Amino acid sequence: MQAKIETVKTLLDALPFIKEFRKEIVVIKYGGSAQTSPQLKEKFAEDILLMYLVGIKPVIVHGGGKKITDMLDALHIDTKFIEGQRVTTKEVMRIAEMILSGEINKEIVSLLNSYSAKAIGISGKDAHFITAEAKDFAKWGLTGNITNVKSDVVCNLIKEGFIPVIAPIAAGSEMGHPGYNINADLCASYVAKAIGANKIIFLTDTEGVLSKDKELFSSLTSDAVEALKSDGTINGGMVPKVDACLEAINGGVAKAHIIDGRLEHSMLLELFTSEGVGTEIVK
Repeated sequence: MQAKIETVKTLLDALPFIKEFRKEIVVIKYGGSAQTSPQLKEKFAEDILLMYLVGIKPVIVHGGGKKITDMLDALHIDTKFIEGQRVTTKEVMRIAEMILSGEINKEIVSLLNSYSAKAIGISGKDAHFITAEAKDFAKWGLTGNITNVKSDVVCNLIKEGFIPVIAPIAAGSEMGHPGYNINADLCASYVAKAIGANKIIFLTDTEGVLSKDKELFSSLTSDAVEALKSDGTINGGMVPKVDACLEAINGGVAKAHIIDGRLEHSMLLELFTSEGVGTEIVK
């Protein structure tokens, strides 16, 4: 009986947060181990379904860099990175779109729908709702910077009760353009800004933002983030993550969260408990 009482207490503790975020849009950048582990995939689907059923409006943007690299290696197509970003030739672009829009996107959609969530997959090419231009064509090829997001495309899907699952491929402005490969973190931020999301959550393979002593920062302001970047505390692969967070909150998103996607139900722990997990970044 005591265990049952504790279960009820847990539900009651979550109630204020459910009331707060009900009807709010939450963008989730889905990547890392959470996207590759079969067990974590199932937990992710359960979390999304629960969020959906209590009235939160989840929007998912996913990555897929490892699968792209694996396919390029299997096809003996050279791939290289400059400053942590993939150089996207036309040949690489074809494979990236095939993996992101064709394989990974549909796998996520199928998983969510098997859990009775009403998911639908799109890329930025659909209705040209994400357009971009070359970041630096001579350097990175068809790696793009987003120039526009048509918010009504995603908002209309949400109004119809769908959970949009977005592949980070953008359309070019010219007819017949092969499109652009977009950094998934920044794609999530631009989408979050455009659709007026309340929160953006980045699932990663780390606890969050750590101090030089490897202690977790539970909350940071944008100014504190810039200071930690300047003194080298935030470095390496965490830099683009926090930059994506800053892009979102400077664009009107209330909070950005970097959480450990290796932890089961980390999204629910972040959303529905007062302690939370990971690092929240606020303006």
